[in-house]
Amino acid sequence: EKRTMTLIEKNGYHDSVYINAAQIFQGIHTKKHKDRILVRYGDDSVSRMLTFKDEYSQRVSYELAFNALKYQDLLEEILLDSCAYPCQSIPDELTSLLVVMLYDLQDRKFQAREIFDEEEPVAEVQKIERYLYSFRTKLAAALARCRIKHDALSIEYILPETIRKQEQRASALPLCVWINTFKIGLQDVFRDLKKKGFTRVETASDFDHYTYCMDQHCHDVLVFPSSLKEELLNLDLFADCKLLLQ
Repeated sequence: EKRTMTLIEKNGYHDSVYINAAQIFQGIHTKKHKDRILVRYGDDSVSRMLTFKDEYSQRVSYELAFNALKYQDLLEEILLDSCAYPCQSIPDELTSLLVVMLYDLQDRKFQAREIFDEEEPVAEVQKIERYLYSFRTKLAAALARCRIKHDALSIEYILPETIRKQEQRASALPLCVWINTFKIGLQDVFRDLKKKGFTRVETASDFDHYTYCMDQHCHDVLVFPSSLKEELLNLDLFADCKLLLQ
């Protein structure tokens, strides 16, 4: 039976992912000097416990939070330029959620969220989603103006060149995967991967798409091509936490 993933392509996340991502972002967002603050993020002392549905949910929550951090200045500019912020009905304590969900909305090209499996809705997420979606035309226009101002084909080109180069290097690095030996043995992993169409090779230089190799120094670490990230995370081995992405 195919497991239902927490994230379905770029149709959106579950409510719990947005809540967790907002909580993470609240703790890591860039705090500006008092005379430069235009967007207020509320009191850091007000926090809720992070609860993750599974390892995949945890990973995408952190990814969403750090993407929001990476584009914080741009997202704040879009909110201000579109007049979506400030809003009397949205307290400062929900600003992190507003920014995190705005990043995801623009990443989906301002299309409506589409989640296929049921999860208990979170009132704050539903509220922010409706609010942002009602502003989607103005938000898209504000994003377009930012891109024109920076002469950028996409938001990635608005980032400083040093960060873009770092990301290019990181995206090309092979994926390191830990074998959870409390749950599965090495030979069982080999057998399961073989059934899924993966071939073991000697070194990373021998990679040819559906291939992997053993780490030269750690006997419980496997290495995969970077292009296989999403496909790997759809395997039962990852869903069952028998393999863990480094």
